[in-house]
Amino acid sequence: MADNKNRRSDKQIAEELIEAVGGKENVASVTHCATRLRFIVNDEEKIEKEHVENIDKVKGAFFNSGQYQVIFGTGTVNKMYNEVENLGVNGANKAEQSNKAAEKNGNRFQRAIRTFGDVFVPIIPVLVATGLFMGLRGLIMQENILALFGMTPDDVSQNFLLFTQVLTDTAFAFLPALVAWSAFRVFGGSPIIGLVLGLMLVNPALPNAYEVAGQTAEPIMFMGFIPVVGYQGSVLPAFIAGLVGAKVERSIRKKTPEVLDLLITPFLTLLIMSILSLFIIGPVFHSVENVLLDAVVSVLGMPLGLAGIILGGLNQVIVITGVHHVFNFLEIQLLEAFGSNPYNAIVSCAVAAQGGATLAVALKTQSGKLKALALPSSLSAFLGITEPAIFGVNLRYFKPFLAGMIGGAVGGFLASIMELAGTGMAVTVIPGTLLYLNGQILQFIFVNIVAIAVAFVLTWFFGFSDKMLKEVQQPETQVK
Repeated sequence: MADNKNRRSDKQIAEELIEAVGGKENVASVTHCATRLRFIVNDEEKIEKEHVENIDKVKGAFFNSGQYQVIFGTGTVNKMYNEVENLGVNGANKAEQSNKAAEKNGNRFQRAIRTFGDVFVPIIPVLVATGLFMGLRGLIMQENILALFGMTPDDVSQNFLLFTQVLTDTAFAFLPALVAWSAFRVFGGSPIIGLVLGLMLVNPALPNAYEVAGQTAEPIMFMGFIPVVGYQGSVLPAFIAGLVGAKVERSIRKKTPEVLDLLITPFLTLLIMSILSLFIIGPVFHSVENVLLDAVVSVLGMPLGLAGIILGGLNQVIVITGVHHVFNFLEIQLLEAFGSNPYNAIVSCAVAAQGGATLAVALKTQSGKLKALALPSSLSAFLGITEPAIFGVNLRYFKPFLAGMIGGAVGGFLASIMELAGTGMAVTVIPGTLLYLNGQILQFIFVNIVAIAVAFVLTWFFGFSDKMLKEVQQPETQVK
């Protein structure tokens, strides 16, 4: 009976939400991510924005890149999406909806960032898993851990080490295949052609990129001046190859008679793109990739913890703008080049600090509704997802968000001067501890606690009081 009641409750919320966004006829399409329903609407003026934000379970709502995004939080958003679809609202996959959003609203920069996100987000789960494997291997191989079993590093079986290398090296060794597959999917090509093209970039017949970098192998020189190597771990060449390849495939398919399409299109696409990728795209964009990597390393290497202060303080501002997906590419590059990711520790502090600010609001307020919103939002932040905390609480009263920025800067500063670096990406705060099992876990916990504490104290004493509830709500009353 309880389940039926919950389903009815979710259905009622979905009905109220659709009515508040202007009815089904005003919704062109809807999809969802980990925390938000994302609507493409026909007429923004028909949305009753104040009503939406006061609907039960809604933790905030805002427009970004042509999408009206309603925050429900992890788990809840999946249930709400199902209820909305059951009401007959048109669903769409993220790539389709991104295209619609770009057509309706969005400049070239926003479209480029959205495209980066669409390409790299599907790849992130396997890179997260790889990072966790690296962290676990680091834990197991520590001398004090092995000593518990009466072993030393020399006693560890070579077969076991080989198995761990399979777990930790595969995703990065074949990363171009993953990127090219995803790029073909996003840009309208056949993903399987993208996958094969990506595998060509890491074919064992080519000199291994890692061996060339270590000067144990030489690149193949074509025409005396074009260096050709494998592109193990490279991202940008595969991304550009996927972008160009999808367009080449579509062009060939349009001009090819249907009866010959199965033979001609994949043949010509792979032939043309293998030549372009190995002789032009690869060498050029691999050089660009190295320049970008050097720039990121220079920023992260700034003295006196400046990198931590800047990135830790501003990271969540970047999240608000929606352009934070560009950092996925940079994190992948750091992991591929160095096997570690110092950016993760800094970002984790920024995320934790927003959770600390939200927790202070939750414990200080006397409003039952705000407390019910802020407590789970702070927990969500401590699990690595800050949107409910930012849009549902901190930005509404602004000072808590500012306190979170300061806490992130302090924690980032400490992470920077302590040279913390995770073994993976995309998970932070509590789940992120698994990336620091290689002897850094206590320092990682310390910097996150400091970030939380600074944001909490600043919010408690200077950033929030229940008087702000009236100040925030007053304009809404006047509008009505």
